[in-house]
Amino acid sequence: MLHIKTVEGMLDAKGLRFALVASRFNDFIVDKLVGGAVDYLVRHGAAREDLTIIRIPGAFEMPLVTRKVAASGKYDGVVCLGAVIRGATPHFDYVSAEVSKGIASVSLDTGVPVGFGVLTVDSLEQAIERAGSKAGNKGVEAAHAVLETIRVLEQL
Repeated sequence: MLHIKTVEGMLDAKGLRFALVASRFNDFIVDKLVGGAVDYLVRHGAAREDLTIIRIPGAFEMPLVTRKVAASGKYDGVVCLGAVIRGATPHFDYVSAEVSKGIASVSLDTGVPVGFGVLTVDSLEQAIERAGSKAGNKGVEAAHAVLETIRVLEQL
């Protein structure tokens, strides 16, 4: 029987290459997510020179850019970071749905682990809470998910 080990202490990012695809829209929030993801990966052994940060206009562009990055073969994992904050129109619903579906399809189609660190929140306060305050840092969580997925896939 195959036993998959997923203990936090066993996660090592040494020698792995990561792309962080980050939205410039709502950058005052996204920068905190990027900082958290970079810090997490470096603390787990990734070399800073093995991290590539790719800035894109907004979350809607993320699936296309992420697909291109994942298909390049240059990266072991991709961390997607952005913030979509609800406004007074249905725009939020369309963007959130398409970004979520698009990013999920990239991982399935390419076999490259992709972390979903795109906040989809109702208010600026909720975004701030998820970018390093009360609710932790979702950039850290997305980086952790990518690293753990890489290591689990290696065992399969």
